[in-house]
Amino acid sequence: MKSRFLLTCGLAVSTLLSSAQTITSPDKKLQVKLSENSGTISYSVNYNGKEFLISSPLGMITDVGDFSKNLKAESFKTDTVAFDYSLKVLKKSHITGKATRGVWTISHKGQKIFDIIFMVENNDIAFKYKFYRYKVNEKDEYPRHCAVIQDDKTSFNFPDGTKTFLSAQMKGGSGWARTAPSYELPYFADRPSGDNANGAGFIFPCLFKTPDGWVLVSETGVSSAYCGSHLTCEKPSSYKIANPLDSDYNFNGTSAPGIPLPGETPWRTITLGENLAPVAETTIPWDFVEPLYSPSKNYTYGAGTWSWIIGFDESVNYETQKEYIDFTAKMGYASVLVDNWWDTQIGRDSIEILSKYAQNKGVSLFLWYNSNGYWNDAPQGPRNIMNNLINRRKEMAWMQKNGIRGIKVDFFGSDKQQTMQLYEDILADANDFGLEVIFHGATLPRGWEKMYPNFIGSEAVLASENLHFSDDFCKQESYNATLHPIIRNTVASMDYGGVTFNDYFNTANDTTIWGGHRVTSDIFQMGVAVLFQCPLNHLALYPKVTKDSEPWKIDFLKKVPTLWDDVKFLDGYPGKYLVLARKSAGKWYVVAINAEDTPLKKTVSLPFISSDLTLYADDLKGVESMKTVKISKDKTYQINVPKNGAAIFVGKE
Repeated sequence: MKSRFLLTCGLAVSTLLSSAQTITSPDKKLQVKLSENSGTISYSVNYNGKEFLISSPLGMITDVGDFSKNLKAESFKTDTVAFDYSLKVLKKSHITGKATRGVWTISHKGQKIFDIIFMVENNDIAFKYKFYRYKVNEKDEYPRHCAVIQDDKTSFNFPDGTKTFLSAQMKGGSGWARTAPSYELPYFADRPSGDNANGAGFIFPCLFKTPDGWVLVSETGVSSAYCGSHLTCEKPSSYKIANPLDSDYNFNGTSAPGIPLPGETPWRTITLGENLAPVAETTIPWDFVEPLYSPSKNYTYGAGTWSWIIGFDESVNYETQKEYIDFTAKMGYASVLVDNWWDTQIGRDSIEILSKYAQNKGVSLFLWYNSNGYWNDAPQGPRNIMNNLINRRKEMAWMQKNGIRGIKVDFFGSDKQQTMQLYEDILADANDFGLEVIFHGATLPRGWEKMYPNFIGSEAVLASENLHFSDDFCKQESYNATLHPIIRNTVASMDYGGVTFNDYFNTANDTTIWGGHRVTSDIFQMGVAVLFQCPLNHLALYPKVTKDSEPWKIDFLKKVPTLWDDVKFLDGYPGKYLVLARKSAGKWYVVAINAEDTPLKKTVSLPFISSDLTLYADDLKGVESMKTVKISKDKTYQINVPKNGAAIFVGKE
């Protein structure tokens, strides 16, 4: 990865201080207005002359002092920052841009307490607090060198009439085997603002539809130096940053993060626009974070397979995994994910043999681990390894010796700073041994693809395993697929684990055996491989069913990329339909899906494609086909997509 900030354009300029300051984006359309009034500070956001965020409080309450009142703006300065970086695991492989940086210095009772640093791009805002050392009173010989953030008053206040697209924060110790919170509740579309998800709030990212456009709120740059935050609803259309719940992590660890002084919070991010294109295409999660260590090797990516989603726990045995290795090699894929209970159902000696067998076929293994410890009751093994430094590094040395490619670690159940330390420790140790890392039952990654070079992706969503468990979830598959690329997956790689040709989520592919009934088409499943972005996708393909599928479907899944150079939002409404394009190596993949009862009839504009198109599509009678079609002179194509179906265009740039 190459990443660099370019020389700032122009010197920082102090302005004459007044009760209000404005930071304007490079294209002059986005304005952030900063205000001081009677000892409190706030901001508002305006785009194209329209109000997207009304006056919203800023400030913190800490153990050092209450820095939400008795505040005074001391100085304000702006300059322009350009950035240029390449990172192949993101939805865009090369990213360049500019931002207007504003630094607002705030004092409390005559002492400087923090700077609020804003980075304002054309459709994005990132801001954070940078604290100074502070003397609580004049008798202190030394200023404080650390602080605990007891309450973050940072808020996001929306205009009346704003609708929400949110997923609730799970209460700690709830859910199966007390493994929550795991970011595994559904997103609900088009809800009025005002409720607070049974008092727990809402996980990042949070999507809002204002009367004039769309706003996505999230955070990035979270490491062991802070906790993961979420939003609570204070009153209708008003949302505030909240620390983790005390009940997280089985009540172990503090919910209030500690920072050194001087020290910083993570970046809070706002992406907005009059349509959803800026939201789907944003790179704000990575623009201003930097790697925390160097990669120990050249990590590689690709597609893989996974037996558990179809075969469940019983499939985690030597012979089945060997079958999946053979299938993976035949597909030209990179890896096989061996899921829970491998330590007892296969055994370490046999894993060593399987790994050698896989390597001889050009395939490598990922191994599943329980993160626990002492914070939930999940019985799956291996346990008590990833939570302990000595056990973890010993295990990773064994994996490195035996050619294991990476790990999938599950069941974290907390956003506390203590848990962020565990994520970071696992990642850093894994890098020492050349291992890639996937997290499940986990928090949202917050800039981690750039911060931790061996990080692949996280679940952090109500993912494909629920297709195995529930017919109701199967019926919601297309609905969820219209949401994730513009909410959850737009801010971080998402290890969803979907894509199957089974009609039923069991090895017999039979309605008489337990396992959800798929209602989406095969073309839809192929489209999910494009819509859901993760640099290493373990797909739910089952060898015995897949071999009987039409060769053109198999050929598509053999060739579909997992690394992308660009993304374009073409049309859509979350919860209803979506048309999204991704580019890889000069070739565009355009996917349209429909979650509504009536067929999706649209004219899709494709000015970025120059060649004839390969079209994979469902017709209204349920017939699936592949054919070559010519794009019209005006670079458009008419689609007619049935519910739970898809149309996929592939063409050269």
